[in-house]
Amino acid sequence: MTPAARVQTAIELLDPILAGEPAERVLTQWARASRFAGSKDRAAVRDHVYDALRQRNSAAASGGGENGRALMIGLLRLQGIDPESIFSGEGYAPSALSSEEMKGAVSKAIDLPEWIVPEFKSSLGSDFEAVEAALKDRAPVILRANLRKTTRAKATEALSGEGILTKSHTASESALEVTQGARQIRNSKTYRDGLVELQDAASQAAIDLLPMDEVIRTLDYCAGGGGKLLAMAGRGKGAFFAHDAIESRLRDLPERAKRAGVKARVLKSADLTKQDPFDLVFCDVPCSGTGTWRRDPDAKWKLTRESLDKTLSLQLKILTEAQNFVSKDGYLSYATCSLLNCENRNQIDRFLKQSGEWNLIDDHSWTPLDGCDGFYTALLKRC
Repeated sequence: MTPAARVQTAIELLDPILAGEPAERVLTQWARASRFAGSKDRAAVRDHVYDALRQRNSAAASGGGENGRALMIGLLRLQGIDPESIFSGEGYAPSALSSEEMKGAVSKAIDLPEWIVPEFKSSLGSDFEAVEAALKDRAPVILRANLRKTTRAKATEALSGEGILTKSHTASESALEVTQGARQIRNSKTYRDGLVELQDAASQAAIDLLPMDEVIRTLDYCAGGGGKLLAMAGRGKGAFFAHDAIESRLRDLPERAKRAGVKARVLKSADLTKQDPFDLVFCDVPCSGTGTWRRDPDAKWKLTRESLDKTLSLQLKILTEAQNFVSKDGYLSYATCSLLNCENRNQIDRFLKQSGEWNLIDDHSWTPLDGCDGFYTALLKRC
């Protein structure tokens, strides 16, 4: 595909996404149906689509509209590329610019839904502008060295031997930022042998704060794919249990755990009371995902005030339930990939107010200004 054909494809994919279809599904369906597109073509089209979504308001203002064509015109201008060099109408290129489209110019805007801007400003304070600007860019690719099998230095060397270059990340002693060869990771021997896992640096840093040397039985209560449970297992010994209200999310954990050299038992909800108490219950609760919007910009435009309010209620419900599985003198940990105070410290304060059994030991937050996703964690200990 030519560069112009890639832009035209992005235009065609953006239109259904803007109409409400999930971006990942639209991209996947296109890739499966377009056997002519090579891996570089698919990657380039994906980048166009996600870059446009990250800067949707700015691209719309720079391109003169809210449809796929306008967003791509605006995105090119924001990237310093003359749209006329792409929109030629030749071959598979987009049709030539109209006289009205030629009048456009770069116009930057706040690339967030208008309703959530006050929440961001109150949560981030003086960092608001810098964080909002960072959310317009792509997120770095971060790996976690599996400390159960290797060290960060040895993982770096192994990856380098396969053409994947990394540098140490300051957030965690297990974190590696990929600087070259990111698309080769999943096919690398280092990855297949379980020496590294894909995991953001903030998630790794949050696990570093857990008292893994004090606990014997650990439950990841909202385990999802199990990545954080594997990170905990890389730092501690004992028994590890995974649970998720949506059991299908855990289907890949047994294979991932085997690759990582970890024994992890998957528990159904009905099994929890048969296995409790646990010394540590970790709750990476459902959240707005605002801290990961660089990776999933489509979610930014689908979040509503109503859905956030429902999520806030669910988060407190999960904490209230999870505390019942913690042992005497045990720990309860809460985590979100959110930048919003209403999901983070405010939730912990609400929980502590309604329950007199817990002390806050520590809490910490990260933003894209730390070179990682937005993330929050709090560690509580039973009184």
